[in-house]
Amino acid sequence: MIYCVIPRELEGELLERMTEYYKNNPEVEVIMDRRDGAANDRRRGESTTGDNRRVTRDRRRPRAAGTFPRVDGPV
Repeated sequence: MIYCVIPRELEGELLERMTEYYKNNPEVEVIMDRRDGAANDRRRGESTTGDNRRVTRDRRRPRAAGTFPRVDGPV
């Protein structure tokens, strides 16, 4: 699915025209951008909820617990 996103500022001139243009293409859906400017925008570097920095985690599996017998390789 391909989305053709129309900004609010251009709704009056583009929404109807683009909907008509893509009406016979089932792979394209024309939608309106309904986001508002109040949300947190990472590109601006603003943070509305305090400290939002990424946390780096160690995703490796922990080592198995216990002791293991020594395994000698070929001689």
